[in-house]
Amino acid sequence: MKIAKTYGYLKKDLDVIEESLNKVIQAEHPILREASTDLLQAGGKRIRPIFVVLSGKLGNFNMERIKTVAVSLELIHTATLVHDDVIDDAKLRRGKPTIKHLYDNRVAMYTGDYILARALEEITALKQANVHHLLAKTIVEVCAGEIEQIKDKFNFEQNLRNYLRRIRRKTALLIATSCKLGAIVSDIPQEQADKLYQYGYYIGMSYQIIDDVLDFTSTSKELGKPSGNDLLQGNVTLPVLYAMQDKSFHASIRNKFQNPETVTEVEMEEVINELKKTNAIDQSYRMSNLYLQKALKALEGLPDHTAKEKLQDIATLIGRRRS
Repeated sequence: MKIAKTYGYLKKDLDVIEESLNKVIQAEHPILREASTDLLQAGGKRIRPIFVVLSGKLGNFNMERIKTVAVSLELIHTATLVHDDVIDDAKLRRGKPTIKHLYDNRVAMYTGDYILARALEEITALKQANVHHLLAKTIVEVCAGEIEQIKDKFNFEQNLRNYLRRIRRKTALLIATSCKLGAIVSDIPQEQADKLYQYGYYIGMSYQIIDDVLDFTSTSKELGKPSGNDLLQGNVTLPVLYAMQDKSFHASIRNKFQNPETVTEVEMEEVINELKKTNAIDQSYRMSNLYLQKALKALEGLPDHTAKEKLQDIATLIGRRRS
């Protein structure tokens, strides 16, 4: 992921945020401390802190306020990953054993709860009611998205609206909130903060669509988990929805996943190969690109600034992402 190229511009700020993340996550209980620290150090892309910082640089940048928002949002995102791994019964994340696999479901759930609580504790340092209101509203939506995802598992009759609503809650809203909170704590005018929220929302939609494509086009080594893992876990993503427009693929996938737990690696490889024979991958990239164009459009009207250029660069890099 070449978003790291922006790190030269942001390195000092991100180093401060990283140091704060490691401090905030510490717990007295050894299992909580070890599990949380391992998870944080597993190597995320820190997308949300990047958007907080870049948005903040468009206004009255104050590192203490920006750091507080960035740490809180990254912790919320991390907590959702721990809970996701329990729901998906995942053994690997980023090529390393999940907390759920290393310990058990109960330890993983409490670790996720602990990280979420630390995130909320952190944000209380800011005394702006609109910050708390937006963050709380976002968490409610993220939780609703998790329920929707569980409800839609292995539902091969769902439609595009189901999928878009799901990824809106799963990914786009947290990135949009990252942009807007960075703007709010930097005293950026309301209209510009709203534009940044829109930018983040569209970027998040595009980012998740490409993630869902990569689940089928990347190798297991690149993914740090089995190829096609989303589908194995029952998550019907955009490439699958497009591929199912082919009736024979639709029938084949319904047949193979009548008993999901019996699907073999060979059968999964067959599904991926069949999907690639359709134009589902190209269609998905086109949908992602539509959101990227909307993201770039949302930046129009914001003042010229290096941070704005970086936000434009990130949109372009996300569009080119192939691994």
